[in-house]
Amino acid sequence: MDAERSKKVGVVVREYDAEKDLSGAEAVDRMCEVGPSGTVSLFTDLLGDPICRVRHSPAFLMLVSGSTSTDSVSKLLTNSRSNVILFIVSYTVAETTGPEKGIVGIVRGCVKTITCGKKTPRPSAAVAAVAAPIYTKAAYILGLRVSPCHRRMGIGLKLVERMEDWFRSNGAEYAYMATEKDNEASLRLFTDRCGYTKFRTPKLLVQPVFAHSLGPRAALISLRPTDAESLYRRRFSATEFFPRDIDAVLRNPLSLGTFLAVPSGSASAWTGSIDRFLAEPPESWAVLSVWDCKSLFRLEVRNAPLLWRGLSWTTRAVDRVLPWLRVPSVPDLFRPFGGYFLYGLGGDGPSAASLLRSLCRHAHNMALAGGCSVIATEVSASEPLISGIPHWRRLSFDEDLWCIKRLAEEYSDGAIGDWTRSPPGSSIFVDPREV
Repeated sequence: MDAERSKKVGVVVREYDAEKDLSGAEAVDRMCEVGPSGTVSLFTDLLGDPICRVRHSPAFLMLVSGSTSTDSVSKLLTNSRSNVILFIVSYTVAETTGPEKGIVGIVRGCVKTITCGKKTPRPSAAVAAVAAPIYTKAAYILGLRVSPCHRRMGIGLKLVERMEDWFRSNGAEYAYMATEKDNEASLRLFTDRCGYTKFRTPKLLVQPVFAHSLGPRAALISLRPTDAESLYRRRFSATEFFPRDIDAVLRNPLSLGTFLAVPSGSASAWTGSIDRFLAEPPESWAVLSVWDCKSLFRLEVRNAPLLWRGLSWTTRAVDRVLPWLRVPSVPDLFRPFGGYFLYGLGGDGPSAASLLRSLCRHAHNMALAGGCSVIATEVSASEPLISGIPHWRRLSFDEDLWCIKRLAEEYSDGAIGDWTRSPPGSSIFVDPREV
């Protein structure tokens, strides 16, 4: 039948060009909300910069796939550069109602050096054993989008394969990605067709923003980037996914500060020297850093039931009329909103979780002053201090899913072996540049 006639188009995979691809890339992002069609979904507005989620990494790339008529195939093959891949897809006209030309798929990726394991030397009588990090060059793939009318044509697979080629050319030994555990289409692509395996299941914890008091039991200290770097390298460098260039993260303008909490009676333990503090720390302490996601992108919950909207409005109305009740109000998440991300969470001692909770309250107050609606963090499922991180279960994800693939034939450090087979640690370090 005429409605089912076969159609062939050429699809080009190439590097993103902001001058000619911006509008097309934004259109694909708008069409690909997170969530099944017709149900509650999460839309991300990248504020005119499709590369913003990888731009601050040491090495990054964005690829686009553009469709073109087969009449242009020979011209493309003649004029294409070596980093352009052309392939042909066919479909019946009844399968798609979208445009035949323009950007139909996008993907982002970045490469950096991170911790994949640790090795602990034998302790001596004079010096306690300190775990040393084992570093690897790893790549992160994110933001894979294919327009709904061009799916099931192998476009997503070609984008991933081309991105992996770039990863290898930049020396990456592993590639990993994150998705929702119930995203069957994404899992089929990455685990069934691309060779990734399920690796880690961290928790994404989200809390609406409202004012907090710190409480009388904690003293907060704002650390200089140099002191924060020393603290993180000394105490957290052996944590899985710890970025070797932590100094670049802490000095980035989007990093709004690193804060140390100690019991109020131990504030004198801080003398302005991080080395002295670490040599003789108080019985308990906690630390975290704050990253400004609001300046990079905005989120919006779409297709929410009227009941959700009504309850959200009611909590805000009660909070405005009776603020002395300090009723936690649900922010308006049904319009574009921003948030802060907490990273580098950790601590030590019997009161570390309580001190971390005070730090989270301080971060909430920062977010409130910054016009944010939510604050979020991501931690290991077995994070020892998770009880000190306030969050709302309805807004959080109890089990995110990270998948991994080994790209290199050999290992840079034989002490860890194949990282994809290693058991999870108690903590992970989530790089805010990849949020």
